[in-house]
Amino acid sequence: MGEPAVWIAVLVGLAAGAWLGAWASRRVRRSVAKHDSEARRIRGGAEIERQALLRESDIQARELALTIRAEAEAGLRAREAELAEGETALAAQAVRIDEEVRLLGEARERLAEREAPVAEREQDGRALAAEVRSIEANRQAELERAAARPAREAQRMLVEAEIEDARAGAAQILRQTAESAMSGSQIRAAKRIMGIAVGRFSGHDLTERPQFVIALSDLRPGQVPPAEADLRAIEAVTNVQLSLLDGPLAVRIEGLDGVGREVARRCVNRMLKRSISGPAAVTRLARGIVVDVERETLDLGRRAFSLLAIDRAHPDVVKLLGRLNFRTSYAQNQWKHSVEAGFLCGMMAAELGLDVKIARRAALMHDIGKALTHELDGSHASIGSEYARRLNESEVVANAIGAHHTDEPFNSPYAYLVAAADAMSGGRPGARRQAEDSHMAKLEEIEHISRAFAGVDEAFAVQGGREVRVYVDENRVDDRGAARLSSQIAESLSREMIFPGQIKVTVIREFRADEIAS
Repeated sequence: MGEPAVWIAVLVGLAAGAWLGAWASRRVRRSVAKHDSEARRIRGGAEIERQALLRESDIQARELALTIRAEAEAGLRAREAELAEGETALAAQAVRIDEEVRLLGEARERLAEREAPVAEREQDGRALAAEVRSIEANRQAELERAAARPAREAQRMLVEAEIEDARAGAAQILRQTAESAMSGSQIRAAKRIMGIAVGRFSGHDLTERPQFVIALSDLRPGQVPPAEADLRAIEAVTNVQLSLLDGPLAVRIEGLDGVGREVARRCVNRMLKRSISGPAAVTRLARGIVVDVERETLDLGRRAFSLLAIDRAHPDVVKLLGRLNFRTSYAQNQWKHSVEAGFLCGMMAAELGLDVKIARRAALMHDIGKALTHELDGSHASIGSEYARRLNESEVVANAIGAHHTDEPFNSPYAYLVAAADAMSGGRPGARRQAEDSHMAKLEEIEHISRAFAGVDEAFAVQGGREVRVYVDENRVDDRGAARLSSQIAESLSREMIFPGQIKVTVIREFRADEIAS
C-alpha cells in the first residue's frame, strides 16, 4: 500500500474518532438533561407533599386549639358557678354569725346581770361551810371528851365491833343450818351406812413402820461402816440426806421424798450385804435400785386400780399412787389407806344408790397430792385436785379430791363420801399411831390454848385431838359470843399449832336452874 492510502486511513480513523466522540458527548448531555428533569420532578412532588402536610398540621392544630378552648371555657363557667354558690353560702353564713354574735352579746348581758347575786350566794355558802366545819370540830371534840379516846380509835372500835357481830351472826347461822340439816334420823342413817361399810370391809390392821435409821451394830466380821464418800454418792442419786451416827453406830436417812428414802435404805442394806464400796460402784448400785423402785411404783399403781376394779387413769396418776406406798401418815401406809378408802367409799355409794366406780375412783385418788407435797406449794388436797384436772379426770373426781379436807366446796355427794371414807380409814383402831409423849403434849397444848380465852370455864381435847369441847360461863358469854368464841379459838389453834387434818371446836353454853326441895 502506498503512502496516500495510509494518510487516508489515518484521516478516516480520525474522522471516525471525532464522530464517536461527538456521539458520546451528545449521549451524555441527553442523560444529564434527563436526570435533571427527573430530579426537578421529584423536588416538585416533595414540595407539594410538604405543603399538603403543613396545611393538614395547621388544620389539626387549629382544631385542637378550638377543643381546648371550648373545654377551658366550660370549666371556667362551672368554676364561676361554684364561686357564685360559695359566695351565696358565705353570705348566708355571715348572716348567721351576725345573728349568733347578737345572741351571744345578749346572753353575756343576762349572765352579767345574774353573776352579782350568785357571787353573793357563794360568799354566803363559804361562810356557812366554815360555820359547819367549826360545829363539826366542836362536836367531834365533845364526842372525844365523852368517849375518852380519839375519834379514829373510836371509829376503829366500832368497825371491829360490827365485824365481830357479823362474824358471830354468820357463825350462828351456819351452826343453825348445820343442825337443821342433820336431823336425828339422818344422823342415824349415816351412821348405819358407815357401820355397814366398816363391817363389810376386811383390811390389814397393822402397817409397816418406815425405817429411817439403819442400825450397824450387827456387822459381820470383816464388814466396815459405809464411808462418807459412799453416803455422798447415794445422796447425789436419791436427793435425801444420809449421816453416820456414832452411838449407837447407825445410818440416819432424812428427806421429804419417800421414794428417795426407800432407795437409800435398800442401797445401804445391799452395800453391807454385798460389801460394795467406792463412789462409782455405789452410784451404779443406787441407779439400779432407782429403776427397780420405779418399776414397783408402776406395778403398785396398776394393782390399786385392779383391786378396785376400775378403769386405769393417766400413767402419771398411776405412778403417784404407787409412790404413796413409800409415804406414811402417823405410821399408816398411804397406798393401803387409799385402797381401803376406795373400798369403804364404794360400799357407802352402793348403799345410797350412787355410782360405785366413781366413788371408788375418787377415794383411791384423794391423796395423790401427798406424793407431790414437797415439790409444790399448797395442801395435798388442793394439789391433788389441780393435778387431776390437768390430767383430764372428771370434775366430780377432782372436786372430791380437793374437798376431802374442805379446801374446796362440796359439789357432789361423792365429795362427802370421800371425806367420810378418808376419816373412817384413818380413824379406825390400829390404823395410825404416834408417840405417847408427843400425843399427850398435843392434847395439853390444845386445852391450854382453848382455856386462855375470857369466859371459858373448862376445855377438853377428845377424839385423839381431833375435837376440843369448850365449856363457857353462860352469864359471861351469850349465844353470839359463843359462836364468836368458837371462831377465835379455831383461828388461834391454826396459828399457834401444827397438826395434820382438822380440829373441831365445840363451844358449849348451857343454862342450869337448880332448886332444892325439902
